[in-house]
Amino acid sequence: MAKKSKIVKEQRRREIVARYAERRAELKATIASPSSTAEAVMQARAELARQPRDASATRLRNRDAVDGRPRGYLGKAGVSRVRFRAMAHRGELPGIKKASW
Repeated sequence: MAKKSKIVKEQRRREIVARYAERRAELKATIASPSSTAEAVMQARAELARQPRDASATRLRNRDAVDGRPRGYLGKAGVSRVRFRAMAHRGELPGIKKASW
């Protein structure tokens, strides 16, 4: 299980990303737009740089929804490979059965 502090930090980062997502998208559109003036692009870059580091979605880490394990994450299930296997063996995942050929 991941440290509780890491899980809490990740939740806080997700909230910050959600809070700044709309404004970041506007600024990035201004920067990428060929019709923007050089001054507008410079202002947009400066404002983007002033935003908190954790406002970038790149800083997010997918974690197991149950215990916060950061590695071996399976996106469709939302859990790690270890937890997925255990849940499948217990029959908690409908339609999932052990492969045999």
